[in-house]
Amino acid sequence: MKYTKWIVLLFCLLGMAACRQDAPRFRIGVAQCSDDSWRHKMNDEILREAMFYDGVSVEIRSAGDDNRKQAEDVHYFIDKGVDLLIISANEAAPMTPIVEEAYQKGIPVVLVDRKILSDKYTAYIGADNYEIGRAVGNYIASSLKGKGNVVELTGLGGSTPAMERHQGFMAAISNFPDVKLIDKADAAWERGPAEVAMDSMLRRHPKIDAVYAHNDRIAPGAYQAAKKVGRDKEMMFVGIDALPGKGNGLELVLDSVLDATFIYPTNGDKVLQLAMNILEKKPYPRETVMNTAVVDRTNAHVMQLQTTHISELDQKIETLNGRIGGYLSRVATQQVVMYGGLVILLLVAGLLLVVYKSLRSKNRLNKELSEQKRQLEEQRDKLEEQRDKLEEQRDQLIQLSHQLEEATHAKLVFFTNISHDFRTPLTLVADPVEHLLADNTLSGDQHRMLMLIQRNVNILLRLVNQILDFRKYENGKMEYTPVPVDILSSFEGWNESFLSAARKKHIHFSFDNMPDTDYHTLADIEKLERIYFNLLSNAFKFTPENGKVTVRLASLMKESSQWIRFTVTNTGSMISAEHIRSIFERFYKIDMHHAGSGIGLALVKAFVELHGGTISVESDEKQGTVFTVDLPVQACAYETSSLEDSPASSVSEASPLNDALSIEEEELEKNYDSSKPSVLIIDDNADIRSYIHGLLHSDYTVIEAADGSEGIRKAMKYVPDLIISDVMMPGIDGIECCRRLKSELQTCHIPVILLTACSLDEQRIQGYDGGADSYISKPFSSQLLLARVRNLIDSHRRLKQFFGDGQTLAKEDVCDMDKDFVEKFKALIDAKMGDSGLNVEDLGKDMGLSRVQLYRKIKSLTNYSPNELLRIARLKKAASLLASSDMTVAEIGYEVGFSSPSYFTKCYKEQFGESPTDLLKRKG
Repeated sequence: MKYTKWIVLLFCLLGMAACRQDAPRFRIGVAQCSDDSWRHKMNDEILREAMFYDGVSVEIRSAGDDNRKQAEDVHYFIDKGVDLLIISANEAAPMTPIVEEAYQKGIPVVLVDRKILSDKYTAYIGADNYEIGRAVGNYIASSLKGKGNVVELTGLGGSTPAMERHQGFMAAISNFPDVKLIDKADAAWERGPAEVAMDSMLRRHPKIDAVYAHNDRIAPGAYQAAKKVGRDKEMMFVGIDALPGKGNGLELVLDSVLDATFIYPTNGDKVLQLAMNILEKKPYPRETVMNTAVVDRTNAHVMQLQTTHISELDQKIETLNGRIGGYLSRVATQQVVMYGGLVILLLVAGLLLVVYKSLRSKNRLNKELSEQKRQLEEQRDKLEEQRDKLEEQRDQLIQLSHQLEEATHAKLVFFTNISHDFRTPLTLVADPVEHLLADNTLSGDQHRMLMLIQRNVNILLRLVNQILDFRKYENGKMEYTPVPVDILSSFEGWNESFLSAARKKHIHFSFDNMPDTDYHTLADIEKLERIYFNLLSNAFKFTPENGKVTVRLASLMKESSQWIRFTVTNTGSMISAEHIRSIFERFYKIDMHHAGSGIGLALVKAFVELHGGTISVESDEKQGTVFTVDLPVQACAYETSSLEDSPASSVSEASPLNDALSIEEEELEKNYDSSKPSVLIIDDNADIRSYIHGLLHSDYTVIEAADGSEGIRKAMKYVPDLIISDVMMPGIDGIECCRRLKSELQTCHIPVILLTACSLDEQRIQGYDGGADSYISKPFSSQLLLARVRNLIDSHRRLKQFFGDGQTLAKEDVCDMDKDFVEKFKALIDAKMGDSGLNVEDLGKDMGLSRVQLYRKIKSLTNYSPNELLRIARLKKAASLLASSDMTVAEIGYEVGFSSPSYFTKCYKEQFGESPTDLLKRKG
């Protein structure tokens, strides 16, 4: 095997040596803007010059005057991995980003003839189009003896040669006041558009003395248009390019079609020479400008003789190149034959060596196979032993499974028994509360507290009943008591219970049903109500503000029998496919942020199945979550004809929610008392918010938010003095909410108290890391909460003195963001205090805040309004100037930004107890 590796390596080296001559050393891509005789000449020169360099591959693509096509050509060369790009941009603006992209990817870019609107290229080579335009202008002006009318037919308007040739021409004729450019048109470098444009100019202008065409394809088009109307003799025609050959500029001058043309050198050989200097790391100029000269009847014949001679030499060079290519092809063939023979010889030697090695390896392999057979037999015996052990372990697992099932049953029995024990004390709480609520002497706060107790006692009773009902279902003892039910009227009645929740969260709640449909059936009304209430409660719970909850009731045929289907849809929440598979399992919860016992949906599924129905759920980001319940229709004794005349209705039509405006925040803005400290409560439990609101409203302005997102928005808007937030909330939890508030400039100074039902140190550490100022565990003492709120607000108020009085903040418990904010604000005041028109709106724009946000932020940090800080800064600056300068009182007042000396004197006396004049008298 060792010799085989060396033989393979030798073959690879020989193959690389044979292929190395064919691999190009440099690959150059040429992206031409158009396909014309001038470009053909340049391309031929580039290809001919490439023959003089060993291992250079040149590929040329033409865009045909199409920006999109040229962009595709450049991307083609980039993807192909060329070593250098030569580009003649069709139009400057569209091609600039494409050229910059190639340049930024490290590919050298040589611009030819046309530039881009950027300096991100390696080198440029081409004629000075501005100088050519100026030379044409001087030539025409001289030919017209400084007087006459000229029209101009330009190249493509967006290309740099067209723009520069026009600018140079205008610069030249500006020196001849009697030479007028009376018209100008874009001929796009082509003969056809030029003929159309010239025809239009001839109709508009009765006297034209000269035609300036930007190239020799435009000029004959203009000439042909003039000839058609018999005006070709009354004007001169001047073009640019002076290419030899049939139909090109040189022949057109000899045929008296053009009076003159200016040489626009192609210089393809110089373009490739410049490219090779760049690739071979040789010195090169970044800008190379080619010279021009006029060709008219005096020198056209000589030019034609020279170009004919050059053409003959080019043909001879191509013939020689063909012969050289043939010789190289023969040499390559001979090399292939030589290398092939060598490979065959080495292959034969290698085969002989392999045969010898194979004979030696055969005996060794036989011995190894015998040893492996013995080892496999030993492994088989071990596997049989392992199989016996696995069977024993399986029996043990089965036994453990039975034991776990018994333990789970015992736990469920205990759970059921303790749930029974909960009902008695809950009943003893509920009944006295009802008696107390009947007392008319209760104050408003007392009645509200008792209502809160009653509502939560009912919630506990409902949870206990759910546990007992689920246990009954598991034991097969759940009773099913069907009675005649009109599902439509029952649903409409139950919908009333959810209107309050819809109003609070501004949810659009609609109830739709199929008209002229009988919804009578036999059902257990109590369990049907539990199904409906559970699904609708979850929908409202997980729908964000301004979302939608929709209930649809319909009748359908399934397996030749009548069924009733209702769906509950809510927007703004999505359950992943992973959770949907398990959502109806008992005690299953999506995550720790979703509160609940985990048996509600399991009990719903059990009740639906008791009715012989099915329940399913679908969820995606667009439609939200949809629960679908199908119940079979069971014939009932009631006559349904009397109900057919009742019109179908829907809650959405009767409810004013569709047209309701979000007036809650408008009321908050109207009743916002800025004289009291403000506290923001963030909790998804409305009862907790209501309870804390009752504790705080007498001494504080209280703002409420139902979730973390709303809490962040209201904190940014109102900038409260303190925030109380629950930790466990759906969506953004309290810890994340605190972290975001502490990272925002508007809210980073606000103390945050986190409420939690969890006493784990890990959660507390997360909260403090997120910037929380205090933790209070549930259930909490109202006195503890009030004391903590009062102390945090008082502590924060003491910090304001340091900001407001300008004392050091290095040792104070203030975040760096607030320090930087106040320092930036004071620096802004110092810089702009001389502007008497400076106001809070201007300061807010410079600080990146609205007027209200700036006011509340500054007031919270310094105990001063922005205007008060501005006035104090101006007065302190004025006091310094009075003590250290010879300026008058009026000059100092204007200097620090006061609109009048009298107002400055009044403010100064209020601040320092004496007028500026009194200070100057004491000083002097």
